[in-house]
Parts: sequence; C-alpha cells; structure tokens
Amino acid sequence: MSLFVYQAMDADGRMVRGDMDAANISDLELRLKRLELDLIDGKPAAQRTFAFRKLPVKRQDLINFCFYMEQLSGAGVPLLEGLADLRDSIEHPRFREIVADLIENIEGGLQMSQAMMRHPDTFDQTFTSLIAAGEQSGKLAEIFRSLTETLKWQDELAAQTKKLLMYPAFVGTIVLGVTFFLMIFLVPQLTGFIKNMGQELPFHTKALIFISNIFINYWYLILAFPPLAWMGLTILLKNSPEARYRADGLKLKVWMVGPILHKIILARFATFFALMYASGITILDSILLSEKIASNRVVEDALQRAGKLISEGQSVTAGFQNTGMFPPLVLRMLKVGEATGELDKALRNVSYFYDREVKESIERVQALIEPVMTVVLGLILGWIMLSVLGPIYDTISKLKT
Repeated sequence: MSLFVYQAMDADGRMVRGDMDAANISDLELRLKRLELDLIDGKPAAQRTFAFRKLPVKRQDLINFCFYMEQLSGAGVPLLEGLADLRDSIEHPRFREIVADLIENIEGGLQMSQAMMRHPDTFDQTFTSLIAAGEQSGKLAEIFRSLTETLKWQDELAAQTKKLLMYPAFVGTIVLGVTFFLMIFLVPQLTGFIKNMGQELPFHTKALIFISNIFINYWYLILAFPPLAWMGLTILLKNSPEARYRADGLKLKVWMVGPILHKIILARFATFFALMYASGITILDSILLSEKIASNRVVEDALQRAGKLISEGQSVTAGFQNTGMFPPLVLRMLKVGEATGELDKALRNVSYFYDREVKESIERVQALIEPVMTVVLGLILGWIMLSVLGPIYDTISKLKT
C-alpha cells in the first residue's frame, strides 16, 4: 500500500483533507466511502506528509474507545455497528482511519484482536492479547471495562511520574538561572572593586573570580552542554543495550526519585498482570507481556528470570523471590494469592498499596525539594557574600589599626 493525500467532501458538504493508506485511487475512494466521504482529488503523498501520517493516538483516545466499546458491547450492539458509530464520532483523523481499517478487516473475516494487531503502534501486544482473551471467553465487554479503568489509572500514573520529574527540573532551572545572573553580572562588579584594593585575596575569593570568568567567557558552552549531553546520552542508550541496562538500574537508585520510580513500575506491573491473569491469560504469557509494560531493562530482566524459573517448575512466589527485584510486600501477596487461587485479587491489592505510596511519596518529595533548593541557593549567595565582603572587612580592619 501507498500513502495518498486526498481532498473529499462529507455529507454536509464540507471539505475534508487528509491522508490514508490505499492500494490505488480506486481503493482510496472505496475506503473514503466507508467513512461517508466523497473523493474529490487524491494523489500519492510527498515525503513531507509522513509526519502527519505518524500522528500518534493518545491514551485519552484509547480510553474513550474502550469506554464506548464497553457500553455498546454490554448493550448487545453488534461489533461492526458499534465500530461504525464510533468511526463517525472520532475527531482524530489517524484514529478514525484505524477504526475504518478495523471494520474492513473484520468484514474480511478477521477477529477484532487480529485486526488490531495490524496497528501495533496504537494497540500494543498486551492490549490485543486481552481482547483475544475476551473474544475466547465471551467477556469482551468486561475486558473493555477493565481496559478503560486500567488506562485511566495509567494516565493518572503517567501524570504523577511527569510531575515527579518536571518539578525538580523546573526548580533546578530557576536556581541555575539565578546562578548565571550572579556569576555574569553581579560578581564581576563586586570583584572589580576588590581587586582595586590591592591586597592578597583569600582562596575562596580567587575561586569565585575563576568560576565567574568561566561563566563570562564560556557561557555559550555551559548553555550548550546540557542539550548536547542529553542528545549524546539518548543516542548511546538507543544503540548500546549495556548502557541502557546500566542507566535503567541507576534510575532505580537515584536519591528520592529512584524508589518512587520503582514503586510506579511495580504498581504498573501488578495492575496489568492482575488484569491479564483475570482475563484467562496464562501466568507465563502474562509475565512475558508484562516485560514490555515495565519500560525498564533491569525489571524486564528480572521478569524474564522469573518466567524461566516458573517454567522450570518453581512456584510463582519462588520464581519472583529468586530474582531479588521484588520487595517483601509483592512476594507476600503473591504467596497468598497463589495459596487461595486469587492471584489477580492479591496483585490488585499490591497495585492499590503502591499507588497510594507513590502519591504520598511525590508529595513528600515536592515538600522536600523547596527547602533543599532554598538551601542550595542560600549557600551560593553565602559563598559570594563571604568571598566579596571578607576582603573588604579585612581592609577596613587594617585601616582602623
């Protein structure tokens, strides 16, 4: 298939422009007909239109999709009719095209999960596996309801993670900006006066002047270093599995932030593992799918080792315990769930506990960051004042004597 840019007209006579995959112009016209659009003009897309084609489907769009499908499936509306109604109400152009493609593939004889697998950038392997389990068990509406709740929880968790990372970065940027102002504008004026006094300067004053000169002469290098270092680190982590593994391990050990990220990963793992297990997916398959959810190579490696140990005959609890990655709470809940046959319920309790812990930990970190940054800024100002006023005080003392 090729990407075509089209101009079409909807039922109300409004012009619609976009792009769509199609085998040829006739196929493009047929696909647009399914969207209730009349093709006016279409041609192969230029290279620059690929950016629009890759417009991502946001998590909020998936939440609305799952909620809509859960409501229609629960009400007994046929699948194709529900998808057709949903297609007509979607505003996201890329997602509307995906839903139209789902309808076409299902009409061609595929299951819904199989049709979703053709769009891995929107429906990941965990999503399609859960839909497949719902199709086999006849509980598709329940799966969509569980997915809606889980995606909402995941969206909230992502917002908390962003809040955790962005707040220190914002405050740190302010401190860095104040430091730049002091070193480039204020310190040179004060040190110029000190030098004219003609006395021997103490070490801390010389250090201040030296650092101020670095800021004045090489400010562009200092400003360019963070983005260049970020780009270099991104390229290194992308091309070196070992570097990525070490970086992911370091993330879990960073002061204040690391333990919270660890809890977030464990909460995400417990939630999706419970959802998959409750949907009828086997434990080993649930572990395999959970590896992608972790988004951390160290945790992924631990899950792989746990899956291998369980496949060799060890219990679920023993398999996870031997990895050394999961804390006693998770292991205790796994042991209880394994003994009672309610593993999904036990893991949901783990998720609830860590979700609450994450919220409380983020609040504590935010409350701690403000005084820490205030102390750092105070130390910088104190150093500058000591370095500037110290020689002046010594000079005044000598004049009195």
